[in-house]
Amino acid sequence: MRKLLLLLTVLLLSLFRVVPGQTQITRNPIPTPIAKQGIAVEIKDVARLPDSRSLRPADQDVSPSGWARVSYVRDLPDGRRFANDSRGYLYLIDKNNQPHIYANVAEVFPSGVYNRLESGFIGFAFHPEFARNGLFYTVHSERGPGNTRTPDFIPIGYGMKDVTYHNIITEWHAANPAADTFQGARREILREAHVVANLTHPMGAVEFNPTAKAGDPDYGLLYTSGSDHGFSNGGGPNASNPAQTQRLDSIMTAILRIDPNSPSITHGVKGLGDYTIPMANKFAADGDPNTLGEIFAYGFRNAHRLSWDPMDGTMFASDIGMDQAEEINIVHNGQNYGWMKREGIWINGRPRGGALNELFPLPQEILNGNQKDGFTYPVVMYDHDEGRSVTDGFAYYGKIAALRGKFVFGDIQNGRLFASDLAAMKKADDAIPQTVAPLEEIQLYVRDASGKRLDVSLQELVDKTMGAKLPRADLHISRTADGELLITSRQDGMIRMLVP
Repeated sequence: MRKLLLLLTVLLLSLFRVVPGQTQITRNPIPTPIAKQGIAVEIKDVARLPDSRSLRPADQDVSPSGWARVSYVRDLPDGRRFANDSRGYLYLIDKNNQPHIYANVAEVFPSGVYNRLESGFIGFAFHPEFARNGLFYTVHSERGPGNTRTPDFIPIGYGMKDVTYHNIITEWHAANPAADTFQGARREILREAHVVANLTHPMGAVEFNPTAKAGDPDYGLLYTSGSDHGFSNGGGPNASNPAQTQRLDSIMTAILRIDPNSPSITHGVKGLGDYTIPMANKFAADGDPNTLGEIFAYGFRNAHRLSWDPMDGTMFASDIGMDQAEEINIVHNGQNYGWMKREGIWINGRPRGGALNELFPLPQEILNGNQKDGFTYPVVMYDHDEGRSVTDGFAYYGKIAALRGKFVFGDIQNGRLFASDLAAMKKADDAIPQTVAPLEEIQLYVRDASGKRLDVSLQELVDKTMGAKLPRADLHISRTADGELLITSRQDGMIRMLVP
């Protein structure tokens, strides 16, 4: 009997803990470097937002870095262009590329946290019928201690005493959608809590599927980014807790899809906040009271950016990895993308008794797709020899011939731009983990006064603009109304464009 118990113990340990002697991948899981295969694209300055280091409230931001922290640039069908500075300003950029404050978010929310790159006025999106209904949506963060508002959601197992920060989605109603300065009302639709020490991986994106048309089931539904809310590395109570991931009763790691209309108007099913749950979500229609119906997909560490292919509606998520791998995922309703049990196409050591920076290979039968493990794997990856944090990505069909038919994305920290073939990415969405699409680097260049081509990096451009060598480029990418790509940095406030 004792031998039988010992055997059972060993078997259980092999299932739930790292097995001694198992091959461990501690660095460079993708040894082949990213190639430069000849794609070179010119980049030009378009506009620059004001230096918000002087505009910010002095007691809210002591960080000297960052001229204006631009995360998003968005075009309306009427030709107007908007950009945010996460220190709390939404700008309208006029026809002469001069910015003017459209809405002062920091003034409206004085308890906001504006002293970190992942904080403040993080994201915004216009309703597809903004011209008619005047609705747009913002995400901002606030301090937890002393906050008079109660979150709609606190991570499982924690209470109000543990709350360190709030993330809030607000609906704004412009009285005159055509006006160049906001006047109107607002309504809070979701307030959810952090319990870790640092405001790491907040809910950052709000997006509408731009390919959905009136009458489509997806039309007018609001998506949020999927993140672990700092449980990977944010510090605080029970940090790096695997139990906060892989849950369907929690919004940790989940991309949410909601109808932003209040259930008092739709008479539909109420979500955690003042919004309606779309019954097209898999977990809304599964009949299980223990799953949150607003969850669209889950298992992301920090899927902080979402986009759609305008040709076929394929949904992409850029998911920032931990210590080893960066991912681009194709997102499907109801699927599980693995964190914290997976990073890239590897097993993460933490849930098995190891550490977050340890990776272990998948069993061969899972790697080659002959056996399923319930997870959906990335279609593009790169490791931390190449960069540290994957940024926005877009399917490109614009005027630059070398990029047409490719997915263009980059790395936040070092500012490198990459491209991967869209057809290869969609082919890699085949339930076989080892199938991933290749990628290549895009070489940027500028023209001097004589027209001579000068190869540059985004980091070099940012350093030149700021007159100092900065530690990171802080790259983000946006797409114009006509499908071209805008390049921004949260360091120099400049909006640049890739041009033919």
